[in-house]
Amino acid sequence: MIRVRKRVYSGSVLEQYVYNVKDGTNVHAVRRPRFKDEEQYEKFKDEIARKRFAQLINANYTPESYEGVLTFDNENEIFDFDDARRVRSAFVRRIRRRFPDVKMIIVMGRGKSTARIHFHFLADGADKETLLSCWTWGKVVGCEHLRKNCVYKGVDHGRDYSGIANYFWDHWTKEQGGHHYYATRNHEKPHAEEPEEIKREYTVDKPPRAPKGYVLVEKYTTPFGYLYFKYSKILS
Repeated sequence: MIRVRKRVYSGSVLEQYVYNVKDGTNVHAVRRPRFKDEEQYEKFKDEIARKRFAQLINANYTPESYEGVLTFDNENEIFDFDDARRVRSAFVRRIRRRFPDVKMIIVMGRGKSTARIHFHFLADGADKETLLSCWTWGKVVGCEHLRKNCVYKGVDHGRDYSGIANYFWDHWTKEQGGHHYYATRNHEKPHAEEPEEIKREYTVDKPPRAPKGYVLVEKYTTPFGYLYFKYSKILS
């Protein structure tokens, strides 16, 4: 068997995937695990898409960015997601008239107790006053800077916004249809290195050494046979 490592850099986060392929296999080819049934395959696709979404957020948003919730008042309440998309587009257009280079990610959802439609958003490159003034359909809840340090399970992950990404991702329902999220087209892509063959054996208990300037914050074996290691850049 050939051991392969792939690295993905997104903002302050480095992820390493370690897996085995058969001898003679092109290590640059995309590895697709075998699945016992369609349900497991769907879970695999969701995990990959969820990871890519978190990488997109980590590559583009910082403590200077804003997170908030857009709610509708009684006069402007909407009841279906097609109307919600039209309002979302109008909101983004208003902001981009003032800040053409703004980056935004928006997800839609329904409240658990009221079932009212609302939006969660991330914005980078626009000021708080503009974000508040451009939303005239109700109230903006929150709208605060992202944290400089995110702590998950008692471990400081620094500027790793995967928690926000997962929270946003889980707002999508089949009722909405379409994509899980809206994103402006000017986001930077995470940097994924080409997979490379490695000689050293790694396990969850024997992870790769943290690169200079990074600290290991997460490690596990995925249900699909990958070893997964996450590192966060040490920032002052």
